[in-house]
Amino acid sequence: MQFEIRDPRPIWQQLAQQLRERIVTGVYPPGSHFPTVRELATQAGVNPNTMQRAMAQLELDGLLITNRTAGRTVTEQRDVLDSMRRQLARERTEEYLKYLEALGFDRRAAADLLAPEGEDNHE
Repeated sequence: MQFEIRDPRPIWQQLAQQLRERIVTGVYPPGSHFPTVRELATQAGVNPNTMQRAMAQLELDGLLITNRTAGRTVTEQRDVLDSMRRQLARERTEEYLKYLEALGFDRRAAADLLAPEGEDNHE
């Protein structure tokens, strides 16, 4: 699975973001074994220390649980997963709205763009 390093944020933050998305979308299901630092670092083409920092953030977020002898697993706590899913959705929504504002659309016009063709949101 490919990782994309494409913006000015530190690499470990970009990796953590992409791993969060993979967890909440079920690529790594709740309770499943999580790949090792070395496996993921190799996939991403980064130093293991960089990947370790990203994974440490996921532990702080409550998404990963470290079992000393069995490695890491994805949390099974639905409230943690749902909270992260909402947070990611809010972040993407804000990115979308900022982009549309740069194009000259206000929030109302942005909402109109989300409506199916021919449907008016102002009724």
